[in-house]
Parts: sequence; C-alpha cells; structure tokens
Amino acid sequence: MSQPQAIFDTALIARNLARRPGNGDFVTDLVLADLADRLGTLIREFPKALIIGPDVDKLPALGQTANASFPFERLPAFTAGDELPEIVGSDYNLIVSLLHLQVVNDVPGYLARLRARLAPDGLLMVAALGGETLTELREAFLAADSMVYGGASARVAPMIQVRDAGALLQRVGLALPVADVETHVVRYASPFALMAELKALGAANPLVDRPKRLATPALLTAAANAYVARDGDPDGRIRATLEVIWLSGWAPHESQQQPLRPGSATTRLGDVLGKA
Repeated sequence: MSQPQAIFDTALIARNLARRPGNGDFVTDLVLADLADRLGTLIREFPKALIIGPDVDKLPALGQTANASFPFERLPAFTAGDELPEIVGSDYNLIVSLLHLQVVNDVPGYLARLRARLAPDGLLMVAALGGETLTELREAFLAADSMVYGGASARVAPMIQVRDAGALLQRVGLALPVADVETHVVRYASPFALMAELKALGAANPLVDRPKRLATPALLTAAANAYVARDGDPDGRIRATLEVIWLSGWAPHESQQQPLRPGSATTRLGDVLGKA
C-alpha cells in the first residue's frame, strides 16, 4: 500500500520542538486543564494508560478520574523526526494523544495504530488543533502575499476540520465516537507579538511545500497591516483564534451499549407524541 503524500516536514518539526524553552506554554496548559476535566467525569479505572505528544516527558505523571488516580506511561512524539515512535506495550485501558494529530501526515494510519494498542473497552482520547486555529493569521498572509508577490503561498498549515473528525474514529473501528470543539480567542499586543510567540513555541511553518524564500520585511509589514485591519480591536490589540478538537472513542466490547436492530422498536412514535 502506498504511503500518503507528505504534507508536513516531520524532521523540521522535530528540530523546531527541540529549540522550545522548557517552561511550558499556555496552549498545552489549556489542553491539560481540559483533559483533567474530561477524565474527572469518568467513573472508571485506567490501570494501564499512555500519553503521547510533544514534550510529554514534562507533563504530570498522574491522571485522575472521578474515583481513582492512575499513572501515565509517556511517549514523546517527533523526538527523531518520527510521527509516532514505536509503542512497545499493548492492551492499554487509555491512550491520550495531545497536540500531535494536527501535524501527522497519515491521520487514519496513526489512529489505527493507536486503536490496535487498546484493550477491549479501552478509551482513546485525542486533542488536536482544529481548522479555525490561526485563521486570522492565515487570511492576513494570503492578503499580504497577493499584495507583495501577486499570488498566495502556504504560510500557515492546514488543520483538521471537526466535521471530518468523527468519521475518522469510526473508520478505525472505534465505538461510541464523540467529536467536540473548545474555542478560545486570545489577544496580543500586535501581529508581531503573535508571530514571535509562535516561533518560540516551535510552531513555525511545518509544511513540506512551504515557500522557499524567506518572509521579507515588506511581506511581514503587509501581513501585520492586513491583520490589524481585519481583526484588530479598538484598543490596538489583535485577536487570534485557538480551536481545540477533542475526539474520543472506545475499543468495542460486549458490555457497551449497542444500537437497536432496525424494526425492533416496541413503541410507536405516535404513541410517544400522543398522536393517533
């Protein structure tokens, strides 16, 4: 079977992540807080759990459900340019992928590999940046490229759309799939402050087909002006969208709720609605 064409330069992503400071970042903090809230609603024990993603060796080692704490095994992603290092274990009760899926070239293959390591009735949870993330910056650079160079270039990576996410879980054989979105609007002093933070976070353009020429001062100024004109606030600050898509699904098990067979209903809809 042929491999999908590479969209993301995994070796470049690994180099960018290696240069990140070791003091964390607000995006990871938001996602970790959301993960804690989601796990905290589960009346479940996860004796064998794995968390995957960039810098996971710096994350807390313990998870907490509604009734039990549990240890996480941690597997860093992109440590050597690999999208997903080999998962040695199997029969995990929980696998969590954090802020990784949005720069994976073979998304169905990646999810299938995670699914294969779940125990029956094991849970897969994925947090990834969604398609509306940095849409303001994307639009600003499209306008600037058109103005300065007379055409568009891919300077902000495409990301996953939530409408496609649920189908991906079903495609790899996960039961009870759920996809939802958390959207945050973050404000910055200027477009240049946003660009500087993205660079510091190792989030520079990861595309294989990225522009070969460096962004010139003229292009950056044009992009900043377009950004302020479109998404600036009266106080001079600018808005940036951060969209986090959450996916979850369970490895099938006979204990799970099953859909009724077509035609097996014993009550008419008209009776429920009080109609003849």
